[in-house]
Amino acid sequence: MKKLLLLLLVIPAVTVSTVRSQVRDKAALEKGMNFIETKTYTADEDTRILELYKDLRVADVSDGMDMVGLPGTGLVTPEIHADWVDLKDFRHVFRGIAVTVRYVPTQKPALPAPDEDFKKWEGNFYNAYSHEGFTTLIRPGSAIVIDDVEDRDIGSIGSNNILGWYKLGAVGVVTDAGSRDTDEVGLEGVPLYLRHKGRGIRPGRNEIESVNRPVTIGGVLVCPGDVVVADGDGVVVVPRAVAEQVAKYAAEILVGDKAGRKGLYESLGRPLDKTVK
Repeated sequence: MKKLLLLLLVIPAVTVSTVRSQVRDKAALEKGMNFIETKTYTADEDTRILELYKDLRVADVSDGMDMVGLPGTGLVTPEIHADWVDLKDFRHVFRGIAVTVRYVPTQKPALPAPDEDFKKWEGNFYNAYSHEGFTTLIRPGSAIVIDDVEDRDIGSIGSNNILGWYKLGAVGVVTDAGSRDTDEVGLEGVPLYLRHKGRGIRPGRNEIESVNRPVTIGGVLVCPGDVVVADGDGVVVVPRAVAEQVAKYAAEILVGDKAGRKGLYESLGRPLDKTVK
């Protein structure tokens, strides 16, 4: 009898608690809620991970992903490709730690008010709605990953701002949309992987939605802190949770590949280049 009474007393309390929790959750959901946690890492942790990826190619990393049970995962669509390629020194190749940003189509007026100066309107739009707040997170080894409005002609990246990101320590940039000034970007030598050429400015076209949150690039989920590897074959993203294990397998694959090609070079009498040494 005592057990039954205790049970009857407990059931209403649990039910009330559950209802209150649901009410709180609904209120939180109405304001917007993120369900994927953003994990943060120290500069030393990033440096240690990047050292493991120092010489690895996209192909090696892709094979490493297969070996940890993630076949096809992280392979960004080939439509996102290198803006420029250097076949002598491979300056277009990079390995970095993802810093993410998402821009979305704007619903705000695309023109200044009749009595407003265009330059003033443009500057305000950049500062208030389509700014680059993510730059404070850039440090040596960062890979800037930009989820942008891919089906519109927007040059969110240009020769000026990309060089500024490079100065802060970014090793490369990946976007699922476009960039303008692509000739100058190639001349500057900042690694850039993009879907298409862009020309339009951001004001009146897009606005910033989030910084250092999960984004989707070319069919791939990219979380802040993931490892991004890019070369002439394209882009691959390695989830941070398996980054060490993938690097271990990928390094073994690279060693074997170098040895095999070195033997072929020697049999053909070809001088050894840095890809087989």
